[in-house]
Amino acid sequence: MTHPDHANFHGNVHGGNLMKWIDESGGIAAMRHSGALAVTVFIDSVTFEHPVNVGDILLFTATPTWVGRTSMEILVEVEKENPFTGEKTLTNSAYAVYVAVDGNGGTLPVPRLVLETALEEERFQAAEARRAYRLSLRKKKSG
Repeated sequence: MTHPDHANFHGNVHGGNLMKWIDESGGIAAMRHSGALAVTVFIDSVTFEHPVNVGDILLFTATPTWVGRTSMEILVEVEKENPFTGEKTLTNSAYAVYVAVDGNGGTLPVPRLVLETALEEERFQAAEARRAYRLSLRKKKSG
């Protein structure tokens, strides 16, 4: 449940708090998938659809959408729930990339992603396009 110390001057939860919780949720999903520690490499496409109010209950769903040799893209979706009515509203979503690491910070291979539904296949294809875009940005930056 969100508390007053999470709020900004408008009485809404700070976007920075939401981004931190999104990163933590995505990291947990990456660790569960890889069976190893995972570190954040990139977070993009963070959307803020609706404000989160003090007192709302937050529900985080983190789903792997793409897996490479050592990296994973995770979709994190945030819903707020009114504790009195049970009404749920999607408030945020983000894509984050994590890399599995060993105790010395070296990368580790991760299990392949098993795609079982059309939605999972669609998300995987979209993630491949995002990955290509991210790599092109890195080339532009270094070149």
